[in-house]
Amino acid sequence: MAVQTAPVTAAGKKLHQVHVTVNGEAHDVEVEARILLVHLLRENLGLTGTHIGCDTTNCGACTVLLNGRPVKSCTVFAVQADQASIATVEGLEKDGKLHPVQEGFHQEHGLQCGFCTPGMMMTAVALLAKNPAPTELQIRQAIAGNLCRCTGYVNIVKSIDYAARKLREPLKGA
Repeated sequence: MAVQTAPVTAAGKKLHQVHVTVNGEAHDVEVEARILLVHLLRENLGLTGTHIGCDTTNCGACTVLLNGRPVKSCTVFAVQADQASIATVEGLEKDGKLHPVQEGFHQEHGLQCGFCTPGMMMTAVALLAKNPAPTELQIRQAIAGNLCRCTGYVNIVKSIDYAARKLREPLKGA
């Protein structure tokens, strides 16, 4: 009987098979144990909407939803996400239509340079899934882990409030 060995990189590093479902699409990827989720998303899957701002969990630009919960993907090893469902900013729009959070950021001018925006949006999506009618304070508390160096957060808060109101609207024609 032959002994099966794990694949290795050219440098002799062991590779691990990781199965993730990202934005509804299944992926099987081989990664080194040291690879972070943010790098799997950006480098292996080409999903560059998830930004790397600090690599130290301070800014939140890399926030994604891991099994529905917001996480800073620079703090999660890819192997820890094995068998997980991940949502990134690229998965928000459906059928060419902006998600209400994206629409809110557009309508309320919730971004300037846009670098923090994907992480802010993913945090907002998680907040609104849990609390469809957050107060301004609850919005500010939810985004406290996301740093924006350009704005005073006023329009970001307005953007999330816009999305909350939009999501609560009864479906037209239903």
